[in-house]
Amino acid sequence: MTEAATRRRGRGGGGAARRAERTAIRIECARFIERNIPDLELLSEEALQIIEHNAETVLEEIGVAFVENPAALERWKAAGADVSGERVRIPRGLARKLCATAPGMFTQHARNPDRDVEIGGRSLVLAPVYGPPFVRGADGGRRYATIEDFRNFVKLGYMSKWLHHSGGTVCEPTDVAVNKRHLDMLHAHMTLSDKPFMGSVTEPSRARDSVDMCEILFGGLNGRTVMTSLININSPLTFDSTMMGALEIYAAANQACIISPFIVGGAMAPVSVAGTLTQVLAEVLAGVAYSQLIRAGAPVIMGAFVTSIDMNSGAPTFGTPEAAQITYGAGQLARRLGLPYRSAGAFNGSKLPDAQAAYESANSLNTGLLSGVNFMLHACGWLEGGLVSSYEKFVMDADQLGVLHRLAEGVKIDEEAQALDAIREVGPGGHYLGCGHTQRNFKGAFWRSDLLDYKPFETWEEEGARDTQALASVRVRKLLADYQAPAMDPAIREALDAFVAERKAAETDAFL
Repeated sequence: MTEAATRRRGRGGGGAARRAERTAIRIECARFIERNIPDLELLSEEALQIIEHNAETVLEEIGVAFVENPAALERWKAAGADVSGERVRIPRGLARKLCATAPGMFTQHARNPDRDVEIGGRSLVLAPVYGPPFVRGADGGRRYATIEDFRNFVKLGYMSKWLHHSGGTVCEPTDVAVNKRHLDMLHAHMTLSDKPFMGSVTEPSRARDSVDMCEILFGGLNGRTVMTSLININSPLTFDSTMMGALEIYAAANQACIISPFIVGGAMAPVSVAGTLTQVLAEVLAGVAYSQLIRAGAPVIMGAFVTSIDMNSGAPTFGTPEAAQITYGAGQLARRLGLPYRSAGAFNGSKLPDAQAAYESANSLNTGLLSGVNFMLHACGWLEGGLVSSYEKFVMDADQLGVLHRLAEGVKIDEEAQALDAIREVGPGGHYLGCGHTQRNFKGAFWRSDLLDYKPFETWEEEGARDTQALASVRVRKLLADYQAPAMDPAIREALDAFVAERKAAETDAFL
């Protein structure tokens, strides 16, 4: 961090911040999910052992490529790997031994401590869509995303009760220079929301900017983990210098990384479930091990982005049974490694927030819940195979995330839940609407959507016969109209503004 930024961070302003906090509107936000239901164990012990053995064989005999990264090759050589050119062959057991220092659970701190999340164990943290260059809204159709869109999606995420995390590149603001847009995106997450967020990974210097801005926001990191950032592996078996450079910055600063193979079955991995799981595990072992070579104990998440491919068109497909099987199996492998697990999301290949989008998203979301996912990126807003962030899909998905919260609670079996008094009171042929048990419990007995229509046909028709997309458009407008930024120390805001302005002024705009 620059000296000027350090001086700015140290200014006062606490009194003004406390006054602002007292007058701010509080936005309701559910705590991260803690599962009280079992994980679905799809693979047998024999199958798991075969996949683990084969993954070690891949690392030992085939190896992985660390391209354009001489320092990484030296680190691997010093650790005992066989390095030939850019190919790293890892002796059986070495990667798993290195992975053992990665924590099984960690806290990601938010600037509002009430929004801190626990990642690992029985938790599930939900984060929005990540990466699309396009946006779609009912009013404007499909178009390139702008920084205004980005800020709108951050606001929608902040206003969404069931979303625990602000995410990262909720859309790619194409109207801002490539080498500078990360500054505006981070600034938006830091000022328009007080939920935890992700850092930039598109170039190592941008990861450094992310760490420096967090130093300002949090008044010094002091070893705390305040970012969870996405490090994609260039599957098959390739670790590029851009992503590894970002990982090196984050791991050294004790910031969490999601080590995530990017799997399109049949293109970037074998067509079989067992073969794909073997490659996923080999790539994760190598990536997590490398993070621990940078800093033993650095927090890391085992990722598995999984889709299959349509063999006629070559397009990715989502919500398929094979993707579900890989997601379940990868969850078992993550638990055996003792690592937090990232997978699933509101995945779909539809062009519109329609029935296809809903079916495929529901399949993927429920698979994520049951497979033991701890960090779910793309939990809302994903459309068209990840090319589009949709305003309407964002609020539709965000509403349905409440279902995951309720399912994860499990089934109560205490005396009140047994409801024998109600059954006695009503008896044969009666109804439960007026009985004491119903009166005590009706307010919270059933989860209720804030979006979907439950009205009689006549009322629905009188109100315009609106479909779900139309209702979602109304909700988008209401949430953005009701938005009020969370309170922030003016001195911290001033320091962030100055840092962004200083960094932008230091470089010429680049759009490639």
